[in-house]
Amino acid sequence: MAVAKINLDTYDLHDRITLIESDLYTRLPNKKYDLIITNPPYVDAQAMAELPPEYAHEPAMALGSGEDGLDIVRRILKEAPDHLTPNGALLCEIGRGRDLLEAEFPNLPLLWLDTEESAGEVFFLRAADLVG
Repeated sequence: MAVAKINLDTYDLHDRITLIESDLYTRLPNKKYDLIITNPPYVDAQAMAELPPEYAHEPAMALGSGEDGLDIVRRILKEAPDHLTPNGALLCEIGRGRDLLEAEFPNLPLLWLDTEESAGEVFFLRAADLVG
């Protein structure tokens, strides 16, 4: 949050961005959002057990997300419709869990995005795609 606040100051974005520190949606005000961007923990249990020593400096809850790495992502998907405007969208990084997510949610029209350092580890969904 401290770095995010510095960025808001540096780029004078206080009128466009509101920072909220929360356990997913628990501390969000009772309003809807046009865009939810999230980079949740997504490391699976096996990978957590095999992490190199330098990762031991990070809290386990910042990296791990259950046996298959998707526990937090499932919560995000389940609760997102309650927090998005009708024309809103969700952007979420999930690491290498693409195949598992597609198998579990075959009816979700996940749009997979590539980044400079990864392919198919970030998805985009419209709020309308999450209803039902």
